[in-house]
Amino acid sequence: MARIYANENFPLPVVEELCRLGHDVLTTLDAGQAGQAMPDEVVLQFAVSQERILITLNRKHFIRFHEQVPTHAGIVVCTVDPDFVGQARRIDEALRCEGDMHGQLLRVNRPA
Repeated sequence: MARIYANENFPLPVVEELCRLGHDVLTTLDAGQAGQAMPDEVVLQFAVSQERILITLNRKHFIRFHEQVPTHAGIVVCTVDPDFVGQARRIDEALRCEGDMHGQLLRVNRPA
């Protein structure tokens, strides 16, 4: 399963479901970085240093970072979705289909 770093704004119920699905998910709280208002560049650097795929709702900034610095372990950008279990399952499915995430950007959107 994937090693993931959940950005601070990412919903905890989605993280919990990803863990139930077998993923190793580190949150900013787990990493001792909660409430520090870390710049997005630092968030990505941390994910890279931990060799973890970054999951975030902050699509705009991280899509740009992906284009500027494609040497990351992977980035998954998501839309806000109140169906936390469904969102986690869509992320899980996307990660399984993609395989090696190094340098990859995945978009996981809420169904229409």
